[in-house]
Amino acid sequence: MGKTVDIITMGCSKNLVDSEMLMGLFEANGFKVTHDSPAPQGEIAVVNTCGFIADAKEESINTILEMVQRKNEGKLQRLYVMGCLSERYLADLEAEIPEVDGWYGKFNYKELIADLTNSGEDRTKCERPASSGVEDSKPYTLNCKLRKLTTPPHYAYLKISEGCDRHCAYCAIPLITGHHKSRPMEEILDEVRHLVKQGVKELQVIAQELTYYGIDLYGEQRLAQLVEQMADIEGVEWIRLHYAYPTHFPWDLLRVMREKNNVCRYLDIALQHISDNMLSRMKRNITRQETIELIERIRHEVPGIHLRTTLMVGFPGETEDDFNQLMEFTRWARFERMGAFAYSEEDGTYAAEHYTDDVPQDVKQRRLDRLMRLQQGISAEIQDAKVGQTLRVIFDRREGDYYVGRSEFCSPEVDPEVLVSAKEGKVNCGQLYNVTITEADEFDLYGTIMKSYEQ
Repeated sequence: MGKTVDIITMGCSKNLVDSEMLMGLFEANGFKVTHDSPAPQGEIAVVNTCGFIADAKEESINTILEMVQRKNEGKLQRLYVMGCLSERYLADLEAEIPEVDGWYGKFNYKELIADLTNSGEDRTKCERPASSGVEDSKPYTLNCKLRKLTTPPHYAYLKISEGCDRHCAYCAIPLITGHHKSRPMEEILDEVRHLVKQGVKELQVIAQELTYYGIDLYGEQRLAQLVEQMADIEGVEWIRLHYAYPTHFPWDLLRVMREKNNVCRYLDIALQHISDNMLSRMKRNITRQETIELIERIRHEVPGIHLRTTLMVGFPGETEDDFNQLMEFTRWARFERMGAFAYSEEDGTYAAEHYTDDVPQDVKQRRLDRLMRLQQGISAEIQDAKVGQTLRVIFDRREGDYYVGRSEFCSPEVDPEVLVSAKEGKVNCGQLYNVTITEADEFDLYGTIMKSYEQ
């Protein structure tokens, strides 16, 4: 058996953390590991799959089939699959793609190491049934001391929980991940200290649902307390929060964001829709008026905050009036960051079992295009308003003639970036600078460095 492994990660940053954990375990057992190589050259490939929506599932399956072809051509010795797709569709995948040497779910992937190092035979199925999630009898813990980061060395994703207890009608995540399970607070804080010692300055805090954090362990929401204690750890420059839920929002979090300079004025909170008809059918447990009041309070208590949201069009039963309400809401809310997608039916969800997918595809696409054109104009205006401002920027990389960085309002890979010409001189990636914005386009800002915080 060869000792070189390439791990290919599909889907979200939560999957990326699992891949980084697995990479560290492989290296600790004497394997050489690469990540997301364009054409894996190692003896072993591991595909960490996504099973969230139809497009993500198709991409994962195509990647598996691409690796099967490489195996058939003699370019791989072994192929293993893990993650959300195999957690949910294990039996079907085993039958359809027998060339895979071993299948693992979302939570038992560590067994792959044992199978390769302790036995000549592979377990070819998940130990637990698909869609079981983290075992309810055990706390959710991650030993991150061996984790091998794949991000630039100055930032990392920090997963604080797994699973979700919010059963939205359209969403398959609870079917894959099971019930919400919080990581113990002290374990998370230990990981933050460990990451800071490695040179990490910026933490992207992630979960399927951040705002539920702590309820299962402590009987109450503890996100605000957790973030406040993270912010007090020396060396943490930025903390950015992703994937909050609007219902039962932990209001004390806004005080922490306002008082702690290293907690970014940024919140990723998916709202999906605004009409009461859609919110009820989606089982979002919130009303139009409550949503409006939520946004007004967040913006009032944290001046200058940038909100990222996700909206959905074409959910079963969506009328023209529902969609027009969504358009008007988007004009009013002026989200600094917004993504949208058209509904696609996911088997096993409440919507798939109780509703008819009755909005034609061409109508879904037309509504999606209109919504994104509206947001495009709003985003351009927000970008233009930053010209003349001075922002604190951390630089991730050099790309051609520019150094590319982000302000506190920009999350990696999904948000606009700040570009500074390399002609200005050398910029140290991972270092924070004051940058005065001189130009803006639809996607990016351009600026001039005024001051380094760390020279």
